[in-house]
Amino acid sequence: MTKRTSAKYKIDRRMGENIWGRPKSPVNKREYGPGQHGQRRKNKLSDFGTQLRAKQKLKGYYGDLTEKQFRKIYGEAERVKGDTGEMLIGLLERRLDAVVYRAKFVPTIFAARQFVNHGHVTVNGQRVNIASYRVKEGDVIEVRQKSKQMALVLEAVALTERDVPDYLEVDHSKMTAKFVRTPGLGDVPYPVQMEPNLVVEYYAKN
Repeated sequence: MTKRTSAKYKIDRRMGENIWGRPKSPVNKREYGPGQHGQRRKNKLSDFGTQLRAKQKLKGYYGDLTEKQFRKIYGEAERVKGDTGEMLIGLLERRLDAVVYRAKFVPTIFAARQFVNHGHVTVNGQRVNIASYRVKEGDVIEVRQKSKQMALVLEAVALTERDVPDYLEVDHSKMTAKFVRTPGLGDVPYPVQMEPNLVVEYYAKN
């Protein structure tokens, strides 16, 4: 098992939820947390614990971002006029690795980060290898020609467990995706409930 796969499953177990909706998630068999005391960790969470859990779940969903990365994105969302929680979701969904994952060019968000870092993706015809690159409305993301027949890509396109959201226009025959608009929370196909409002409360107090 690779380090990335291990990390992905540890996040699911820690949260007690199948946050990516993957059929192989260990939570499908064991809903309790990892470790010898995992089954005893079902105590009711405090308000702080609930807010922390919401933050960890959202942070984990996007490839287990570091606290520094996530705090920076939150800070940007906070400075924009409007609902901070909605802005936070919009900024996370504009990350290039998130768009590559949503377009079903790769099977997991962890694979998306690696796929971008290894130079398999272009934005508006220019090679971009920074996973945190922020796409804009109207940008066209494409898998590079030499990468279109990779087993990873073909596997992802064939997946039936998730659909491409309507804020992307994807052509799998050409392996292109157009970022049509920035989504709000209600537009994003999370397999589990995400609560960015609790993330806002967490940072407001800490």
